[in-house]
Amino acid sequence: MSLTELFILAVGLSMDAFAVAVCKGLCLEDLTFKDALTVGLWFGVFQAVMPLTGYILGAQFRDQITAIDHWIAFILLVLIGGNMIREACSKEDHGEPCCKEKKKELAPKTMLVLAVATSIDALAVGITFAFLNVEIVPAVSFIGVVNLVCSVAGVYIGHRFGIKLKTRAEITGGVILILMGSKILLEHLGII
Repeated sequence: MSLTELFILAVGLSMDAFAVAVCKGLCLEDLTFKDALTVGLWFGVFQAVMPLTGYILGAQFRDQITAIDHWIAFILLVLIGGNMIREACSKEDHGEPCCKEKKKELAPKTMLVLAVATSIDALAVGITFAFLNVEIVPAVSFIGVVNLVCSVAGVYIGHRFGIKLKTRAEITGGVILILMGSKILLEHLGII
């Protein structure tokens, strides 16, 4: 996987966290860089740990599945991307309730739930990394850093511009994941 492909994948994976970060920015009235960095670190670390976990799980089954690994990658990425698009398009209320209390908004319990929820798709991507023999440590480090930067930016953007970007970010992320899955499949089938 090239650096460009990895970057595109990392941006696609970061769109869920970006959308939640936009909401956090909307909810934090007196935003500081420390607040934005806290959100970014939670999301960035989990976006790095989850594909590593998926890779470890997938590596155990790699030899048994190599003949169909491109189909697995395609199906997982299309399902994840499609689900992101479906969720973005099906929400009637695009806002999320804010408690307006910084301690509650950034509490470890709250952030843990959000970090896990926004990184589940990265677990599935990690499984596909095992089948594609991706260099995992640089890949997950890169994904984590890209997610951290996107999340910090999301907090500031949300604080400045509000919830309008949340749905667009989720749809964009979904489309990127579907395109990456399609590219993997077409490459392995020899079409491109």
